[in-house]
Amino acid sequence: MMTRSQDPFAAKGTDRNNIYLALGGHFRISASATPRNLLEDDSDEEEDFFLRGPTGPRFGPQTDKFKQVQSQVDEVIDVMQENISKVIERGERLDDLQDKSESLSDNASAFSSRAKQLHRRMWWRDTKMKMIIALVVVALLLIIIIPVILRYRYPPLQPGGASQPPTPSSVSA
Repeated sequence: MMTRSQDPFAAKGTDRNNIYLALGGHFRISASATPRNLLEDDSDEEEDFFLRGPTGPRFGPQTDKFKQVQSQVDEVIDVMQENISKVIERGERLDDLQDKSESLSDNASAFSSRAKQLHRRMWWRDTKMKMIIALVVVALLLIIIIPVILRYRYPPLQPGGASQPPTPSSVSA
């Protein structure tokens, strides 16, 4: 990070002509333009290079700087290619996950329909069993109650063929 003391434009006594010459004569500064620092305090040397343009001789430090910038650009390209491959892999994993999710959803709906069908079948089986038990209970009650009713309504025949209606004393016995 470059401080104001290292910034050649911030030094005391610099005028517009010196700035014009420091920029390599590529930029014109009008007389009405107010001097301003184009670089922020947190800018680094690489950003300074791109904002100021070439400031030194064509060979020597500029070539080293060019190589340094080129190596940084190559690093950025490598990182970006790696990031792109990671994004593609992530997209493939997301596609696989989406396929699995759809398959799971289909299986869940099939399971739900089979569960409802099984629930209905078990309900009918349970209802049939209750009806059979009810019929058995009714049949047993009829088997027990009908003879009792018939005994009191139609008393057994007496020897001799005459039937007598039941008397209160014979009923309580």
